[in-house]
Amino acid sequence: MYRHIKEYEIKYTDVDAFDNLKPSAILAFMEESACLSADELGFGYADISPKNIGFILANVYIQLLRPVKLGEKLEVHTWPIAPKMLIFLRDFELFCGTEKVGVCTTRWCMIDIHSFKPLPASVYFSEEAFNNYNKERSVLFTNWKIPAITDLKFLGSKRVKLSDYDHYFHVNNTKYADYLYDTFSLDDIKGKYFSKLQITYSKQCKLGEEITFTGTQNGAEYIVEGRVDGELRVAYRAELSETL
Repeated sequence: MYRHIKEYEIKYTDVDAFDNLKPSAILAFMEESACLSADELGFGYADISPKNIGFILANVYIQLLRPVKLGEKLEVHTWPIAPKMLIFLRDFELFCGTEKVGVCTTRWCMIDIHSFKPLPASVYFSEEAFNNYNKERSVLFTNWKIPAITDLKFLGSKRVKLSDYDHYFHVNNTKYADYLYDTFSLDDIKGKYFSKLQITYSKQCKLGEEITFTGTQNGAEYIVEGRVDGELRVAYRAELSETL
């Protein structure tokens, strides 16, 4: 069955102060591989943008089985799953050599790039388009709802800059992982790595907006929310594990 496979070398700019692959770098590799896969399958950016159609990421779940380190080579496998209603699923598996080091699953929406309204698959795809899609799942994850924070703790704020933007004129999904990372201290992550990361993108953030972050901790689990003028824009659930 179909898989897109691409190898990425972990460079200095991809790792944190402790030489662990940053969550934002994982998301960047996933985005690159997803776009290349879509190109191969006929619904890439060059195919759909002339029709004023785009894809935006709604949810992502990443589970790392161990930290990925500077100098390693990460092989990203990805394949789309037949859509359900307005949700397009795409799964990933991560390998260093023959060792599986991570699994990921994502949910995307096809949108009108002017109104950002979700579009059904039938707007672009035929009924037969998904007949030969890979039905294998990298991970059976269904717990997409991130609990709302009740015990609020202010963690900081971030004003959206031009360098955060992508070609849809909103903050690129990878940038939010850096926003989350910046709510931690060096002591928080020393000797640890992000073994699990879940992000829900509720609404796009635009240039000049200030995102306020609040969070709570329960053992190794952290939940963080990003709001603009009180409106929820992004929510994270992360788990830190000890580096062996």
